[in-house]
Amino acid sequence: MSDDNASLNWFRHAAPYINDLRGRTLVIGIPGDALEHANFRNLVHDMALLASLGVRLVVVHGAREQINRALDERGIENRFHENQRITNRETLEIVKSVVGKLRFDIEAAFSQGLPDSPMARSALKVVSGNFVTARPSGVLDGVDLGWTGTVRRMDTNTLEQNLDQGSLVLLSPLGTSLTGELFNINYLDLAAEASRVLRAEKLVLFREPEQLQVDGNPVHELSILQAEQVSPKVQSATLRCAIRACNAGIARTHLLSFCKNGALIQELFRREGAGTMIYRDSYEVVRRARITDVGGILGLIRPLEKDGVLVRRSREKLEAEIEHFTLVEVDGTPVACAALYPIKDDKGATTAAEVACLASHPEFRGGGRGAKLMRHLERQAQTVQVDELYVLTTQTEHWFIEQGFEQVGISELPATRKSLYNIQRNSRILRKRLGNSQPT
Repeated sequence: MSDDNASLNWFRHAAPYINDLRGRTLVIGIPGDALEHANFRNLVHDMALLASLGVRLVVVHGAREQINRALDERGIENRFHENQRITNRETLEIVKSVVGKLRFDIEAAFSQGLPDSPMARSALKVVSGNFVTARPSGVLDGVDLGWTGTVRRMDTNTLEQNLDQGSLVLLSPLGTSLTGELFNINYLDLAAEASRVLRAEKLVLFREPEQLQVDGNPVHELSILQAEQVSPKVQSATLRCAIRACNAGIARTHLLSFCKNGALIQELFRREGAGTMIYRDSYEVVRRARITDVGGILGLIRPLEKDGVLVRRSREKLEAEIEHFTLVEVDGTPVACAALYPIKDDKGATTAAEVACLASHPEFRGGGRGAKLMRHLERQAQTVQVDELYVLTTQTEHWFIEQGFEQVGISELPATRKSLYNIQRNSRILRKRLGNSQPT
């Protein structure tokens, strides 16, 4: 496939995700070091593209890198307690100066519009202001954090009004108090709270690594329970923020690398994404197929039928047999399927079943979904007191053996299924005994 066709197909497949995000609120947290990275300009272009597609954007920026550097230049010690800056009066003045400059630099980045740039004719309006009311964090473990604060409340109505008007809302890590004071706020805490009060569709947190590493292996997604079980040594500030946001009601939080060009677009508009997603509810489900799933199943099995891996089935046959099919669904899209056909004996009793039409989308192979689907089918079979599973295959024998099947001869097939065996196809026959174990 040419690069042009690949890009065209990608854009077409992005349409459902674009439709899902249009009119939804997306909160994006960007650390201070990302603002100085060479890829930040591309990130601005991608966020402007999201806004042009109708996504309501709230951008929350950090400033720790710049504040640390400014304090070092003035010979002022950087002091922290439990990852929170200890902000005295002298430090607060530096924080105000640094954050103010960053705020205007970000606004300028979103205001570019040269004719030959991706920002041409975007006319994106950036709104910032005193939307955040803060309170002092106070004394923690005997340490007075000074003018370090936490979010007390946010002016949700004004934020919603600006988002409704198509403006991008920019939140800086400062908050005002009822006494007229300013407090230094951790941008991750601010991003998590903004996503909660605005009932955001997603929270996106940028950091340097591309994906979260667990036991030395990169992971694409984790349930909130799995994320909470990650070793404290591995848990970063961004992961803890993602967990906190999910616990507060955000369905999905995404950890992305600010170094990777296009990571935001790839994460939001491709099935596999580009980072690590922490999800509150299962975004991947296994369920029985419905008549409306026939088109999705055809999309999965047609390439394998063409290669001779599966026997060809017509749409009419699939519609008639849809009750036998089970799907793995990711983000509402079928990515794997299989069928379980009962095999009756001479007396009409069902004591065996055949697994057929096992297929998965190429982008989702290797993720264990086939094995997950097979375990689901085994539980279905046990529920109806089926003792044996059979599968007939020409090219995937070893995979089924890995799932506990063993090769048998045609004489081992139940009589009613043996009469339908296609000798010309010469399929290998495999069997798995389930015994009398109870479904789990």
